[in-house]
Amino acid sequence: MQQTVPDRADCLRRAAVAHCAARRPWRRPGVQSSRPCNEDIVLTLDLNTRTGWPEDLRFLVDRYPRDTWQAHGNLGSMARFWLQRHDMFRELGGMLKEGTHAFREGETSADQFQAWLVPRLQFFLGQLHEHHNIEDHHYFPVFQAAEKRLARGFDVLESDHETIHQALAANADSANQLLGALHKSGDARRFAADRYADVSDALLGQLMRHLNDEEDLIIPLILDRGEPALGVG
Repeated sequence: MQQTVPDRADCLRRAAVAHCAARRPWRRPGVQSSRPCNEDIVLTLDLNTRTGWPEDLRFLVDRYPRDTWQAHGNLGSMARFWLQRHDMFRELGGMLKEGTHAFREGETSADQFQAWLVPRLQFFLGQLHEHHNIEDHHYFPVFQAAEKRLARGFDVLESDHETIHQALAANADSANQLLGALHKSGDARRFAADRYADVSDALLGQLMRHLNDEEDLIIPLILDRGEPALGVG
């Protein structure tokens, strides 16, 4: 029986379309955002082109560089769990990339690849979507209120979420197209596999950039203030 990535694509597609039009969830009720989704201040730090944060958003990460995080006394249980979740997404993304490469190289059969891909991709897409919802509705409001100088960074991170949600929907669609072509002729299967690999690689590239930048914005703030003072401990 052919498996697909059921209703996840529709769910993520609806979320991506609605997300940009809706009021930003982490703004206080009744307060309209001064920065619409396509504003220049976000576009200058577009997820597909940026290479990190500009100087005005690096004042905390320069004070608390990444190689000092694990030994810092203010890296509490919430921050450690959050970093572990990010590492899980990195690991899962790498697994999906390697598994797709193995199939395209003929190292696994169509049936083996289908059985392997579906549960892992469903878990990856669902967990990432849920993770971003928690950040948008809980953590971003806390951190944005704690340090106004980082407000532009949180606008950028929220814009990242919109971009990534659209990429999640495209990834689910291309995966379903590949699963539908697994038992077709060689050319149809190869083209679908190539398409899925391209879409997946684009998503993973965006995600890796986003995770690194998100950590560089938030973890130094936690180290500077402490989880209890921020209300996240």
